[in-house]
Amino acid sequence: MLSGDPDEMVSERAQDALLSVPVESFVDALRREQALPALFSYAAKNLAGKPGIADALVYNRNCPAEQLVPAARFLSPLGIQTLMEQLDRISESPLLAAALEQSGGLSPEHKAQLRELHGPGNPIDENTLAEAAAAAEPDAARRQTLIQRVSKMTVSQRVQFAIKGGADARRTLIRDPNKVVQRAVLQSPRLTDQEVEAFASMSSLTDEILRLIAGNRTFRKNYSVIRNLINNPKTPLDVTLHMLPMVNAQDLKRLTTNKNVPETLRTSALKLQRLRAEQKR
Repeated sequence: MLSGDPDEMVSERAQDALLSVPVESFVDALRREQALPALFSYAAKNLAGKPGIADALVYNRNCPAEQLVPAARFLSPLGIQTLMEQLDRISESPLLAAALEQSGGLSPEHKAQLRELHGPGNPIDENTLAEAAAAAEPDAARRQTLIQRVSKMTVSQRVQFAIKGGADARRTLIRDPNKVVQRAVLQSPRLTDQEVEAFASMSSLTDEILRLIAGNRTFRKNYSVIRNLINNPKTPLDVTLHMLPMVNAQDLKRLTTNKNVPETLRTSALKLQRLRAEQKR
């Protein structure tokens, strides 16, 4: 704070003193939940290129998005992945998204997500929106209000709505044609177990979203999510085969006769059922 003091002598002495502070101390301080805004500002402006600083700024959710802009090009692959999983920050700051896109460590998949997020126009198809809203909101008046609201939003605004809005918004936007909006729904801190269970059983969702649900350790702790994914014909086969050993005996038996799932999965379920029976003997 003193390094930015209007008194030139105080500012210079504070800056000189800061030069003797090890970078590791700054990294530790930046990770603290109670870190001061002045610390974020100083580190972003003067230390972003130092080892660990950029990542520490990302890991602290209290760091404003604008302070991450000068640090974006210094992020490690793990730091980039972490930030890409924080769509609320990226969607609220086009400058941060632009800085990230210039990062040498950005994968083609991440670049595609950023283009979807802040690309030109990106209007939502009204027919698709109406279908999604009809499935999410049974009340006609509230459904119409929801459609009118969402239809005027840009992709970044829909991302914010998916993360911060209510259950009706999430149930509608999980079927948004834009993949980054769908991802944002799964990142909402207000998402309930019941909603995830419902999503896991929806055959109208994309393979990518079902794969993301299956890959989330928190979601997988809910057995109903696993059961719904296994029985969802849209879930990728490699995902369902990997989860098959997690299924209990009763659900495994039902799976062997489920004509809606791929034959390979039914056959594998039957083999696993026989193997378990032999192990009990």
